[in-house]
Amino acid sequence: MQSFTHLFVGIGGTGARIVNSITADGIVKVTVNPAYYLLSNSERYEERLRNFFSRLPKDTFLWLVFEDKDVNHELGEIIIESAPRDTIRLAYVLTPRKELVDEKKPPWARDFETVFYDSLWDFFTDESVSLQDAFQGASAGIAEMFSRLYYYLESQMLVNIDYADLFNMIRGGNVGILRLLREVDFTWHWGIWERGLIGILVGNDFPLKGAHSILHSFQEILSEKDVIWGVITDENLNGRVEILSLLVKKW
Repeated sequence: MQSFTHLFVGIGGTGARIVNSITADGIVKVTVNPAYYLLSNSERYEERLRNFFSRLPKDTFLWLVFEDKDVNHELGEIIIESAPRDTIRLAYVLTPRKELVDEKKPPWARDFETVFYDSLWDFFTDESVSLQDAFQGASAGIAEMFSRLYYYLESQMLVNIDYADLFNMIRGGNVGILRLLREVDFTWHWGIWERGLIGILVGNDFPLKGAHSILHSFQEILSEKDVIWGVITDENLNGRVEILSLLVKKW
């Protein structure tokens, strides 16, 4: 099985916190501090960034993780411009209270294969929650999701899912969501998505018809009915289910 380098770049405080919390063995983690870019000697910092990212291995998965801020977009542009042409460019952007899927594609998104985003909407159902608390609450879950995704792809491949499936789903300039779930609420806003890659991890005692029911529900809410899926068992889950869902729409 072909292996790929996965480089996760945390831009800014929130991005760095997420990337530093990823626990998967084998990934590369880098943090970028906007403060250095804004100082008077920013040219030297930019040069260091360009030198580093211009030397990425062939076909690297480059994940940029950041909050939706102008300075983070500027740094992201420097990184993307510097990376080799064969780099697989992906973004995971935190956009508090803003649904990117409802907006016109911004210029900064054009250089990514897919822009995944998190509006943190599930944290803001409680109006008393501050933005800082929402970021902190989301960070651990996002880091765990990235750890799981890498683990599935590199170590314990899900049945019917491989890198070819992942490439097929993320290529072409999409907007999307990427979630690690213990339960699925299909009253959510997922009906706007077109295609999906769904990995289901279940305990040995989880009924197979339950997994099929989950997959059928995803197929119902995807407008193109295009679902790539896989199921794998883990004896430690004891009747529970874990779902890795990657849903995209052409942007």
